[in-house]
Amino acid sequence: MIGLRLFAKQGIYSNLKEACLRVYKLILVLTFIFISSTSSALQRVIYPSIDNVNETRFQDLFEILELALEKTYHDYGSYELIPSDFAMTESRRLQEAKSGRIIDVIWSSTSPQKEEDLRPIRIPLRKGILGYRICFIHQDDQNIVNQVNTLDDLKQFHVGQGFGWGDIEIYKYNEIPVGDAPYQSLFSLIGPRRFNLFPRGISEIFKEFAVYGPENPSLAIEKGMAIHYPWPYYFFTSKHNEALAQRIETGLERMINDGSFDAIFNKYNANAIEKSRLNERRLIRLENPFIPEKTPFDRPELWFVPSIDSIK
Repeated sequence: MIGLRLFAKQGIYSNLKEACLRVYKLILVLTFIFISSTSSALQRVIYPSIDNVNETRFQDLFEILELALEKTYHDYGSYELIPSDFAMTESRRLQEAKSGRIIDVIWSSTSPQKEEDLRPIRIPLRKGILGYRICFIHQDDQNIVNQVNTLDDLKQFHVGQGFGWGDIEIYKYNEIPVGDAPYQSLFSLIGPRRFNLFPRGISEIFKEFAVYGPENPSLAIEKGMAIHYPWPYYFFTSKHNEALAQRIETGLERMINDGSFDAIFNKYNANAIEKSRLNERRLIRLENPFIPEKTPFDRPELWFVPSIDSIK
């Protein structure tokens, strides 16, 4: 009887051991599945949709954003970039980015108000090149613009800007007459001289002239003057989406360190820099009092700075 009882106890212990082992294996499997699913969870990142005509205007920023996410794949997992359901004005994009409901990330110039409302990623996406401006003018007005040598001279001209653009406040601050209109209308409004000047970044103006010049025969690129004001362009997220902001920021820093950030900059801007002939232009400097204190001017590697000898 004693032997039978010992045998029975041994059987119970054996079954219990096997049951515990099965539970342990199950826990390991479930843990592995959980970790795998977490690490490979798809992060959907919604950015502002751009209408087809202007899509290439922001192609460099899209490429930068995509590569920044790719550089952080092993840290944060897979991702999918998705355009918003409809295009929006600048002011609407800012509102939606602040709430974070239908847009996760935007690109925009910076200001104290934007940095208060949103989470800025303080790496100038185009290295500040948008601060160097060349103007669209009426083709018959070149001789008039040739007489502009100072800020006071520039104040005699009416500048056109898009609805909600941050540049408007800079021109107002510098006492330059400025008005606004829908972006695509600005090119046609030069013809009837509703605006005398339509300043564009040197990385923008040549592409835009190729698109809008043929349908606006009086439109011309001014040949002898450039305008400059500090004008960093950042990615912004909602303040409620710090994880995405940190992911993008980490990716951008890695791009800067491995040279891919500069490679994209050169890919999209080298030709425009050469065509702009900054060394042959009179440079009119405007003050931008709306630059936030935390703008990273202490990091020269982040900025496009033409040679002192290249600008008159």
